[in-house]
Amino acid sequence: MISSANFTAPESSINSTTQSFGLLESLEICVYSINFLFGLPTHSYVIWLIITGTGSGVASELFILNLSFCEIANSLNCFLFVLSIWFSSHLILKLLLIGLSVTGRPLFQCLMCVERYMAVVHPVTFLKYKPLRYRVICCTVAWIITLGSCLGCLIIFLLSTITVHAWFFLLQFFLFLSIQLFCCVAVLRALKQSGPGERGREREEENHMKRRAFYLILITTVSMVIIYVPMTISALFSNLAKLIIQEVWSPSVICFVLAGFVQPVLYLHRNGKLLCFYSP
Repeated sequence: MISSANFTAPESSINSTTQSFGLLESLEICVYSINFLFGLPTHSYVIWLIITGTGSGVASELFILNLSFCEIANSLNCFLFVLSIWFSSHLILKLLLIGLSVTGRPLFQCLMCVERYMAVVHPVTFLKYKPLRYRVICCTVAWIITLGSCLGCLIIFLLSTITVHAWFFLLQFFLFLSIQLFCCVAVLRALKQSGPGERGREREEENHMKRRAFYLILITTVSMVIIYVPMTISALFSNLAKLIIQEVWSPSVICFVLAGFVQPVLYLHRNGKLLCFYSP
């Protein structure tokens, strides 16, 4: 998982007091612990529901299945971050797993947004490329890119400056956020348009389904803004200032970590498993 501690500059270049640094670091540890303790079982439960066929099936939910696998690795990285405070031997593994956060999560979220965009805006094309083999190809390519990013994160961090690492994050977040916002806004516009005239119950059911889909996409759009906009601003500020400031990175890191719960919660709510999941 992305951590401002990973990019902390030398003490002389950070304009913060020891007390504020301690508070922010403690808050980050708390957030990472929450992500590990709740994220790991949540995403494992989502994977179990998809594999056992409780939802719509593996074929139609392949992207969120891969996203959950990616998020499990991110939860493990949160655990490694907490351990690295006392044990520095986990640094290499932690750096490798950063690629799953900066590339894996947004890439699979992009695939989900593009799929919804095609289904709503271009339904004929969507039906043509709906079979499982096309989704498998997309997921395979996404994992290859993600694993390449993991290796790239390690190499860039070990051989380059902090600003190069920040540019690496910035370019990816800007690209993925642009694609997702385009797809979500296009879907929202399409859902707000009234369809062909229908009577009585059919029209009411269609409007109800459109409202549900509209709110789902709206929540997804807001969560993406919360995830990527603060991180993008932090990376841009770090590049312009040529240093890493704890007070700038910590809020964006916290938003990035906590907003990762949005997709699994939406999935559990959509399949009527949310109350069951939180029941004792």
